[in-house]
Amino acid sequence: MTIPGHPFHDRPDAPLLVGFSGGLDSTVLLNALARDPAVRRSGLRAVHIHHGMQADADRWTVHCNAVCDSLGIPLDTIRVAVRVDGRGAEAAARDARHAAFSGLMERGDVLVLGHHRDDQAETFLLRALRGSGVDGLASIPRWREFAPGRLWRPLLDTSRGTLLSYATAHGLRWIEDPSNTDSSFDRNFVRQQVLPLLRSRWPGTESAFARSAALCGEAQQLLDDGDASALAACTGRNPRVLSRAALRTLSAARRARVLRRWIAGLGLPALPAHGVARIESDLLPARADASARFQWSGAVIHAWRDDLLAGAMQGAVPEGWKATWDGREPLSLPNGSRLALEGAPVLPWPCQVTTRRGGERITLPGRTHSHSLKHLLQELDVPPWQRPNLPLLMGTDDSVLAVADLAYAKEFAAWLDLHGATLRWLPRSD
Repeated sequence: MTIPGHPFHDRPDAPLLVGFSGGLDSTVLLNALARDPAVRRSGLRAVHIHHGMQADADRWTVHCNAVCDSLGIPLDTIRVAVRVDGRGAEAAARDARHAAFSGLMERGDVLVLGHHRDDQAETFLLRALRGSGVDGLASIPRWREFAPGRLWRPLLDTSRGTLLSYATAHGLRWIEDPSNTDSSFDRNFVRQQVLPLLRSRWPGTESAFARSAALCGEAQQLLDDGDASALAACTGRNPRVLSRAALRTLSAARRARVLRRWIAGLGLPALPAHGVARIESDLLPARADASARFQWSGAVIHAWRDDLLAGAMQGAVPEGWKATWDGREPLSLPNGSRLALEGAPVLPWPCQVTTRRGGERITLPGRTHSHSLKHLLQELDVPPWQRPNLPLLMGTDDSVLAVADLAYAKEFAAWLDLHGATLRWLPRSD
């Protein structure tokens, strides 16, 4: 027996890494893939994540090893520490698994997971109950980018009943996780209490929910295409800067999607539920000379001139801080930013790094007189909240050699040019 519906029709010609828990879904997935000689030629291996959250976790590892040995498939077993936080044990375990998967993957690899149609239906219903929009209701994607490769879920159109029939026909043995019967978890409650009730009235419940998720996925793709174009029209060379004027030309609905896409693309924490409303009320109408900002989860958006600037929150460098630096290794500042010399092994003079105290001046290349640092930073359009924490590279005579990587004194600029070197200031980005 093969799995009906040709679930592997879009199989890539690439090495496959199967997430193998030993449960029904991943057991069927691994067995079916292992039967295809073309899959083996492209490269097939499995990974089992040992969460240590169940008393039988060690026994499950032994079982998974035995299954892979019988199939002649290499298996990596990774032990992870699950740190349960406010999001709950399920989310914490998933994050730990994904981090472990990422560590095993190389460019071009495809991670294969056994989510099926019933999982899709459960996810759709749970997200609907949370009030999700189209993006959330699209639920579990069949394909997505993941780590240096991609993630593929070929069984999303296959029911759990079909997988059970395949496993029975082939005499497969699998693990039953006792936590799957704990109805205190939302997903288990939906699986055990809600869906059976709906199915008793509407037999095609799971199929209908999965179809709705697929339609939402199509709508999401159309919206995403428009979002990408709108975001491109609002940004320039610096992806952290968004034009307020360009944003104002968009509809409120499109503007909200563009803002969320912008933040996600920068790798910052997702905007909270009230985030877009705060940006609309406080930042978009703010005066050009105001210092309005919105911060959340260690990230911040500032309104500056006619732009929005986003990034990680930068801590303050303590008053009076300074450090001796020779350039051999990057220098970490107390606020998490770093200063690095690239292209040369060491600085030409003993230098100190500090921050502004007031009254500093710098003589720029091609100039015969010095400039006030205050006026220079204004000319360079450096936002006022960044100015107090900019690292200053100071020479032996207490002269300013460099203002981060924004401006250099003429003698230091000449030395950098002579050696093909560069000074890099790396603001905290996490």
